[in-house]
Amino acid sequence: MDGTKTDIINRLQRDILALEGCTSLRAGYPVRSGDLSVMDAFPYKMFPTGAVHEFITATLEDTSATAGFIAALISTFLPATGVVVWVGSRGVFPPALKQFGIEPDRVFFLEPIKKREIQWIVEEALRCQAVSAVVASWNELSFTESRRLQLAVEKSNTTGFVIRHNPRQANPTACIARWKITSLHSSSVDDLPGVGFPRWNATLLKVRNGRAGSHIMEWAGDHLRESAVEGARIRELHRKTG
Repeated sequence: MDGTKTDIINRLQRDILALEGCTSLRAGYPVRSGDLSVMDAFPYKMFPTGAVHEFITATLEDTSATAGFIAALISTFLPATGVVVWVGSRGVFPPALKQFGIEPDRVFFLEPIKKREIQWIVEEALRCQAVSAVVASWNELSFTESRRLQLAVEKSNTTGFVIRHNPRQANPTACIARWKITSLHSSSVDDLPGVGFPRWNATLLKVRNGRAGSHIMEWAGDHLRESAVEGARIRELHRKTG
C-alpha cells in the first residue's frame, strides 16, 4: 500500500512539473566536475533550462557579480552553434565573457531605452529556437510580464535570465527561481601570487518545487564547481551527521 501511494505521489509530482514547463526530458545542466550540491535544490536535481531565472541585485557590485555568474552558467550549457542575446549591458564588461568560454561573436548586445522595447525584444528572443540564452536587465517585472516570458521559453526551450537591479519590491513572479549573487574573495591557486578563480555566494531565495539555500561557487577555468570552502563545510556536515 505504501508503495502504491508513493508511486501515485511521484506521478502527480511529475505531472505538475510538466504542466509548469519543467520536464525530465529537458536538457539539464551538464555537470563536468562531479556533483554540485546546488543541483539538489532543483526538480530532477539538474539546472532548469528552458525556463526563466530571476536575479535580484542591490548594488552595482552585485550586478557585476551576477553578470559573471550568469556567464558561467551559460557557458556550461551553451551548444557549439548557440548564440546569446544580452539586453542591457549594466554590470557586464563584454570582453570579460571570453574568460568564461563565451566567444564575443556569439553574443548580441542590445541597448533599448524604453521598457516596452525591452519587453518586445526579450519576448521575441526567448521565442527563437536559434537563441540558447537571453539575459535582460529588467528592474520592475510584474507577474503578468514574467508569465509571458515563461510561456515563450516553454515553446522554444531557450533559457532566460532577468537581472532586477534594486527593484521597488521583490514581487512574486512566474520565474522558476529567484537568485541573489554576491562576490567573495578568491583564493590563490596552488599558493601562487595573484588573483584566483572568480567566486560567488549564490543564494537561491525561491525555487519552484525545490529548496532554497546558499552555495559558494567558483569558476575553475572551464567549469563551475563548489569552492574548497564549501566542500570542506559539506564534508564536515556529513561527518557530524553520518
